[in-house]
Amino acid sequence: MTWDTYYRGTGEPRAEIALPTPPPWRTFPRPPRAEVFLPPEGLVEAVNAALCLRRPLLITGAPGSGKSSVIEQVAAELGLGRVLRWHITSRSMLAESLYRYDALGRIHAQRIHQGTRSDDIAPFLELGPLGTALLPAARPRALLIDELDKCDLDLPGDLLDVLERGEFEIPELIREDQDRIELREWKSNETHVIDGGRVQCTEFPFIVMTSNGEQELPAPFLRRCVRYTMPMPSAEMLREVIHGWLDIAVPDTGQLADLVGDFIRRVNAGETIAIDQLLSTVHLISGNGAPQGEQRDRLVKTLMRDLSRA
Repeated sequence: MTWDTYYRGTGEPRAEIALPTPPPWRTFPRPPRAEVFLPPEGLVEAVNAALCLRRPLLITGAPGSGKSSVIEQVAAELGLGRVLRWHITSRSMLAESLYRYDALGRIHAQRIHQGTRSDDIAPFLELGPLGTALLPAARPRALLIDELDKCDLDLPGDLLDVLERGEFEIPELIREDQDRIELREWKSNETHVIDGGRVQCTEFPFIVMTSNGEQELPAPFLRRCVRYTMPMPSAEMLREVIHGWLDIAVPDTGQLADLVGDFIRRVNAGETIAIDQLLSTVHLISGNGAPQGEQRDRLVKTLMRDLSRA
């Protein structure tokens, strides 16, 4: 099947045409990435240091460099269960990562069911990703705090206090004198009994925090982390990544070799382009029916645009 088999821009209905098979990283449900992630030099040691010291691992690097992939591999290898995820924005607050309380939903339920049932707070409380990671457990939980450098200036300090103590309180439960209550874990049907409105970890979670280096983090926070910086990509590393994801061997010469070389040149020159852009481009320009000539050049230009530009 050729590239021009799909959308042609004519407006003619062609619903009988089968769409192409998606690349591995755009298949849903998402397949695990543990087997295809290749940790760069020094990352294995950094992970083991964080595990042994019970400290968060802060990984800094360019977008698409694989910063968030390592936690999936660690969780798979060590049997840490599903990876909990907290994606940071400028509006992220510590409280929402610990638990969520739907106060308006509870008020609405009280008005509807007034006098017909007891006022139970549990349905309106849910543990957040960090709150779930801090639950008592036989083995550490795995938590990804993604793009920490996009946070508000106060968040690292607030986060540091919880990570140092490994515990937090839920004031709504303490005020209502709730001694034992079952709360749902983050994005799960699993529940956990909370005693006295207080959560205290027994095994400090394995936490990976990622940063694109857009904001400096305070020294007291950095001092309590194991830090690792993703290295600049090499031709050998990119060949291994392409082979791992797409089962394509990049030769020493030819179009794919030139594409890899141009990627390295642009990254070293300070452009912001991600490895997943390279993978997407290789996926589309390889194999039978791939675009050729000017069409191929336009496609490469479209997919390999600098991320720092509109």
